[in-house]
Amino acid sequence: MSICDICGVREATIYQRHSGKKLCPVCFINDVMGRVSREIKRYNMFNSNDRILLALSGGKDSFVLLDIMSQIHDPSKLGGVTVIEGIEGYNRAEDIERLRIYARERSIDLHITSIKELSGYSLDEIVKKSFERNLKISPCTFCGLYRRRGINHVARLYGYDKVATAHNLDDEAQTIIINILRGDLIRLATIHPLRRNPSDLFIHKIKPLRKIYEYETAIYAKIKGYKPQIVECPYLDLMPSLRARIREILYLLEEERPGILMRILETFDDLFIDEVGKTSIRLGICRVCGEPTSPGRNICKVCELLLRIGLVHYSPT
Repeated sequence: MSICDICGVREATIYQRHSGKKLCPVCFINDVMGRVSREIKRYNMFNSNDRILLALSGGKDSFVLLDIMSQIHDPSKLGGVTVIEGIEGYNRAEDIERLRIYARERSIDLHITSIKELSGYSLDEIVKKSFERNLKISPCTFCGLYRRRGINHVARLYGYDKVATAHNLDDEAQTIIINILRGDLIRLATIHPLRRNPSDLFIHKIKPLRKIYEYETAIYAKIKGYKPQIVECPYLDLMPSLRARIREILYLLEEERPGILMRILETFDDLFIDEVGKTSIRLGICRVCGEPTSPGRNICKVCELLLRIGLVHYSPT
């Protein structure tokens, strides 16, 4: 029997690849909680009075976010939000009901919205129109844009001070590499935890799980009794994105050199910490929907795509 490298008492059932440690479930949970707490404190992500909206998809990462945040912040100052996509054959009713139960057990209110409510169209309707126009736009692009919009809308509507997302270490490392490949240094600076909020219409986002590997969130969720989502999105592998390709490459590198994802993120944090204060971006307002848009653009990405597929009509005059 292998003994836990931290407590030296209990049986070690978990191998933490990036540290080389063998851990028991109790010490593993404590290790994850400690890293999250240190990251929050290091960047002063929120204070005790902040009302925080948790972006919850119902997946393992959002469950871990829900569980940890309910332990380190006053649950009465927490809320959750999930966005229903509107995909035939992807009925998430059971997943959402479980999410309601998880939230209720932690005394947290759950807000529900949908892409249909936000845009007037379900994701299926948007994707169908895009395919009819022969546009090579990944369904995940539409979904991601509307998820972010829906979360921000609910946060504004109910007066939350911060939005906490469940982005993990794998997500962050992928985002860094993607923006390096695109040569987008401004966007790189704006994903740093110390970035300034670019618009009064955006509720400031925080990422408490940014130093936790995805495999660790899976282990944490299993230990805590999380039940995985029953169905998988049918669009998942329909049109592989750049992120999917980067993810595959990074996983191969992580397998060869454990800890490489952590080093990517820590190097990024150290390199950009001096640049964040110099990077002051103020977003414009979309002429179509009135939501924030990138500097120098009159139309936001959401409306630009809907214009291309004919679901929104706009005349500059």
